Amino acid sequence: MTHAIGAAEETGTESVHAIAALRLLILTGCRLREILSLRWEHVDFENGRLALPDSKTGAKLVFLGTVGREVLAGIPRTRGNPWVIEGRKPKSHLNDLKGPWKRICKQAKLKDLRIHDLRNSFAAVWAGLGLSLPIIGKLLGHTQPRTTARYAHLAADPMHEAANKIEGHLAGINGK
Repeated sequence: MTHAIGAAEETGTESVHAIAALRLLILTGCRLREILSLRWEHVDFENGRLALPDSKTGAKLVFLGTVGREVLAGIPRTRGNPWVIEGRKPKSHLNDLKGPWKRICKQAKLKDLRIHDLRNSFAAVWAGLGLSLPIIGKLLGHTQPRTTARYAHLAADPMHEAANKIEGHLAGINGK
C-alpha cells in the first residue's frame, strides 16, 4: 500500500492533499471524517498531537509520532484556507477519497479494501506488537473497552512469544 501511495505521489496522479490524507489515516488510526475535516488550528506541532474538537465520540486528542508530524509539515497551505486537507474549491476541504483510494488500491493490487480498514489495521498492528488494549482504545478514541476488545485475539501472539522466552530461560536454569 505504501509503495502505491509513493508511486502516486511521484507520478502526480493524486493530489498532495489526498496523499497526505491517506498517510495520516495509516499513521494515526483516525476516522476518514476526522482527517478530511481537520483544521490547522487543531494541529499542535509542538506537543505532537491533533486536538479534535468533535469526533464520533466527542473531543479527542490524537498523538503523532515523528513521521505523522513530517507528513503534516509537508502539506502545502493556502492562505485563508483553514483546512489541512484542501479541496479543489477555494477555502474548502476534500469531501472524500473514493477516487484516489480506488486507484491506489488497484495499483497495489488490493481488492475489497475499505478506507476504514486502515483504522482496523492500525489497531491490529499495535495489538500484534503487544500494546495494551486500553492504550489502543485511547489512541483510537474508543470510549467503551468492548469496542477495542475485538482486537484482543491479536494481542495473544506477543503473549505466546513472551511465554516461549520465559520457558526457554527457565528450562535452561532447570537443565532441560
